[in-house]
Amino acid sequence: MKALFPSPAAGFDHPIEILDGCHERILRNCELVERIAAHVASKGPDEEARTAAAGVIRYFDTAGANHHRDEEQDLFPALQHSAPSAELNAVFALIFRLRTDHKNLDALWSDMRRRLAAVAEGRDRELTPAAARHFAAAYKHHIALEEAELLPLARRVLDERLLKVLGGSMARRRGVAHAA
Repeated sequence: MKALFPSPAAGFDHPIEILDGCHERILRNCELVERIAAHVASKGPDEEARTAAAGVIRYFDTAGANHHRDEEQDLFPALQHSAPSAELNAVFALIFRLRTDHKNLDALWSDMRRRLAAVAEGRDRELTPAAARHFAAAYKHHIALEEAELLPLARRVLDERLLKVLGGSMARRRGVAHAA
């Protein structure tokens, strides 16, 4: 249903919804990477491909990077602080797995950024459909885990005070004035 009726953009008073919405945008950009790769394979790095590649780079360099910082610097510590003691081992294991994923995704992004930059500059065809599929699949797998385990946990254990702190930090990271 999300695709038919996308939810309105959440404000920083609802930081978990912002993270969830960011997942949708990440997945759309991953799909765009796959479309760019197919386009470049058939038509080369034309103006349309160059423009789209530059847009994906802007997204992942800003919003995508902020998303990982939101989780690493704010959400994960808040969950470690707030989770019931009986669940702490599972929470620590989940966070360890997600941090490992983030490192792997950062490495994949570094490689994909180089490939997209080549397309944006119109200079070669390093962006292959296989590389694009691999990049998108890694993000899809990671986001599925976060949506199945991380976000439901956050909704369950974070109190209003921590949500305000989280939202305020996310707003500051983006240079947005926010009444916390």
